[in-house]
Amino acid sequence: MPQSLAYNYIHFVTSTKNRQNLILPHIQDKLYGYIGGICKTLESPALQIGGIEDHIHILTVLSKKISLVTFAEEVKKGSSKWMKLQGEEFENFYWQGGYGAFSVNPKETEIVKRYIQNQKEHHSKKTFQDEYRAFLEQYNVPYDERYVWD
Repeated sequence: MPQSLAYNYIHFVTSTKNRQNLILPHIQDKLYGYIGGICKTLESPALQIGGIEDHIHILTVLSKKISLVTFAEEVKKGSSKWMKLQGEEFENFYWQGGYGAFSVNPKETEIVKRYIQNQKEHHSKKTFQDEYRAFLEQYNVPYDERYVWD
């Protein structure tokens, strides 16, 4: 086969370090836009970005030219640097060391988009930790609770 073809939908999730509420409402849309630009540069278009004060979700089509770990590193590194430039209140902004990335069935991308769009409502009932544990269980990801949070 002369072509390399891939189209992988990824639901990417990461939290601020120690789940600090640093993604304040007045900066959220700007941060999401900046992250969208990073995704575009990585040839991994963001189909939806959202979250609340302590974490984000990105639905992306991962480029066939980069690894998932490169995507995670570049998004987190670039957006963290950008956040630190947005004022004194963000000078100690960091993402957690890890991340979650889950494959998405192409037929379910609209469900994931709506899920990401409704984060505020969703988290009025469930914490980030409970949400993340549910993802890990849904996708049968083995984990040790001692090493999930930082």
